[in-house]
Amino acid sequence: MPTIREVYLLGVEHLRASGSVEPAIEAEVLLRHALQWNRTVLYTRWETPIEPEPFSRYQELLEARATGRPVHYILGEREFMSLTFAVDERVMIPRPETEILVEFVINTFRGSPGPRTPDPGPRQLVIIDVGTGSGCIAVSLAHYLPQARVYATDISRPAIQVATENARRHGVAERVAFLEGDLLAPLPKHLLRNVDVIAANPPYVSVAEAPMLAREIREFEPTVAVVAPGEATAVHLQLIKQAPRWLRSGGLLAMEVAAGQADPVRGAVIRDGRYGDVLVLPDPGGVPRIVSARTQRQ
Repeated sequence: MPTIREVYLLGVEHLRASGSVEPAIEAEVLLRHALQWNRTVLYTRWETPIEPEPFSRYQELLEARATGRPVHYILGEREFMSLTFAVDERVMIPRPETEILVEFVINTFRGSPGPRTPDPGPRQLVIIDVGTGSGCIAVSLAHYLPQARVYATDISRPAIQVATENARRHGVAERVAFLEGDLLAPLPKHLLRNVDVIAANPPYVSVAEAPMLAREIREFEPTVAVVAPGEATAVHLQLIKQAPRWLRSGGLLAMEVAAGQADPVRGAVIRDGRYGDVLVLPDPGGVPRIVSARTQRQ
């Protein structure tokens, strides 16, 4: 049998020939998955002959990737905020950029019990995650903000099934409620003017731009999670319009945007007239990535 090193090099060439832009990284990830080894074990056993079963499994993984299927769907999971999330074609694969949104909300409210009610104890921090997908935002916020009660909405029932599984996986299912429906429509009425945060990573690719998406996005990720209905910022504009009905005085709206969208979205927030404290936060590459604002205090 060939050695681990030889099999790895064959995988690199196979993926390069099939059009992968990161063949070396992907070949290693798939090989470790086939072997069920971590990176340390892989490199300490580099010259070991590979056993027939993992070799066959590795070949199957390479063939799946050669079709364009994303690596994280092949693996069935994706790390986000140091947590591992189950993912498949029912949901969009969580991106590192979205961690900026989650970290912003966590840093804003960490250590805060939330505004107090007339009763002796503090009420929970109420967070809405719009378009939850895999549940990566909702579950991460519930995990890192133990005082939070999270309501997560999605128009896709299959996506909610994946998100529910992820909430159970990370032990926060009792504090995250998943609701099927469009944007804020499925929220219970008792939340009107009682929400502290609305967070969202809306679809932000226009219908016109959709055919230009990478093959692995265009053919495998759910269109409803990627492509906005019409213009690229259509969903952002809907949330700007709807959010003040649900947010308490001084409540936070925080939305992820694509490159080039921060200025028009920020402008829409300002023109709405019901918000203040408008902020634009960059990603590590300096690209404006998050637009946030608070409802005017009354």
